[in-house]
Amino acid sequence: MSRRSRAREVALQTLYRMEVSGGESADLEAAHRFHKGRLQSAPLIAFADALVEGVLTSQADLDAVIDAKSQNWRLSRMAATDRAVLRIAAFELLHSDTPGPVVIDEAIDLARRYGSEASSRFVAGILGGILQDHDGRPRPAAG
Repeated sequence: MSRRSRAREVALQTLYRMEVSGGESADLEAAHRFHKGRLQSAPLIAFADALVEGVLTSQADLDAVIDAKSQNWRLSRMAATDRAVLRIAAFELLHSDTPGPVVIDEAIDLARRYGSEASSRFVAGILGGILQDHDGRPRPAAG
């Protein structure tokens, strides 16, 4: 697993924990401490922090984009792990200069590791639709 892949995995764990705790753990300082304990380098900690903060800041917009691409599935009915993977990847697709195919491959790997048997195909389909609509230029993070 690459170092940035590991940072994405830790960000996924953070967002999942925040969601299942009902948002009570949406404390960015606690998230930073968690990232610092799991990751070894400052750039990776900063990357995981940026993913979590970006998802939390842009969540309503990300959810609208994901919801528009998920045929016959409302976001609220998706597994929490799939939602977190999709939010991280949608944030990266829309607000970073990471190449779209790299973002999608990373998301598929996370979905395969943490989701159900069908999660990787589900995630790939939604993210493929988002990438197809995206003009290829990074947009500044909301906030």
